[in-house]
Amino acid sequence: MTPRPDARPRFVVVGIGADGWRGLGDTARDELRNARVIYGAARQLALLDEVAAELAGELVCWRSPMSEHLAEVLASVPDPAGVTDTVHILASGDPMFHGVGASIVAGVGADRVRVYPAVSSVSLACARLGWDLSTTRIVSAVTADPEIVLTEATDGARVLVLSRDRTTPAAVATILSDNGFGDSTLTVLEQLGGPAERVYSGTAGTWPHPDGDPLNIVAVDCIGPRVSRAPGRPDDSYEHDGQITKSTIRALTVSALEPAGPQLLWDIGAGSGSVSIEWLRTDGRGRAVAFERDPVRAERLSANARRHGVAHRLDVRGPAPESLAGALADAGAPDAVFIGGGLDDGLLTTAWDALRAGGRIVVNAVTVENQAILIRRREELGGSLRRLGVEALSPLGAMSTWRPALPIIQWAATKPTGTPPRTPTPEEDVS
Repeated sequence: MTPRPDARPRFVVVGIGADGWRGLGDTARDELRNARVIYGAARQLALLDEVAAELAGELVCWRSPMSEHLAEVLASVPDPAGVTDTVHILASGDPMFHGVGASIVAGVGADRVRVYPAVSSVSLACARLGWDLSTTRIVSAVTADPEIVLTEATDGARVLVLSRDRTTPAAVATILSDNGFGDSTLTVLEQLGGPAERVYSGTAGTWPHPDGDPLNIVAVDCIGPRVSRAPGRPDDSYEHDGQITKSTIRALTVSALEPAGPQLLWDIGAGSGSVSIEWLRTDGRGRAVAFERDPVRAERLSANARRHGVAHRLDVRGPAPESLAGALADAGAPDAVFIGGGLDDGLLTTAWDALRAGGRIVVNAVTVENQAILIRRREELGGSLRRLGVEALSPLGAMSTWRPALPIIQWAATKPTGTPPRTPTPEEDVS
């Protein structure tokens, strides 16, 4: 719903920079002067100390955890007499850029919120560095681990990392150095726009600086290997025990799953997690749930996700089909399903029924028995079947020859909209 410009909102979010009151526009200042109550972090509220005498309202610091306190504020109801006092909330920089503004709008609707943004930290950083913001990649280590920098690290890239705290710069330097980007230049920009602004640089592999101010952003000028977002990364970039969808087949599999936008993938029989990890790397808005029966493999899968910077978007669960119902209840219906291990008719039925209408399912099978299942399902549900064969050069005595890998039968289908629940066949119905 689009808010009416003349409507008085229930919540007003004011972005404020490190320059405090001086950096606010007249409209934002008037909002704060007339506010009944202003919520904010201690650091943000301290920026109003110089004009405390001009403010009529109460300043309230968020309790920890802030998310719970915010939820209480958003759920508060107007006075029984019908008085609808506007609630004012301070945010850092642009509230709609990795900020609380987006959470508030999601919670109460755009028609009840008005936002007054300040200049974002990334705009200030690019202005100081002379970087083109439109070509600079941005990742947030506020809600993710610092390994998220690896989702954008490639030779020649410029990346801005929004820091969680004072330890983030050193952590980013270590991660880059451990992954072949030790020659990259890191520039830390602290308290941007404020009187305590400080900028310093170093090389990731020999990072010389102690932890500094907690309010900082890390700029990375990447020097190292070329790393593509396209699927089909080398097999040796994953820890695995042999249970891995090989690089060429993986590239075809992820492409067949058609990752696009804020979708949810179920990776059933995930093994090393290579398919779900590359699904997540292809589009930074997606999420995935990986189901793995073996606890050792599950731990290895989690380590691979951290290594590739996507652990914050990957939920590792137990075996399928036992864990599918819980994932369905917690995260909702999947937009895509991949089955790479543990296939049987019952599992396939459960996965197809859970799949959102219009979603994609891709199943890879090696054994003749599982291939027969896919042939039947293709006849019943449509989609495409293809036989994938890959050969690699291998030694033969003093010479070389081509050795084929086991052929893969791949079924891929899109679930039609309005698909009714499927009735199991007598062979599948074990109730």
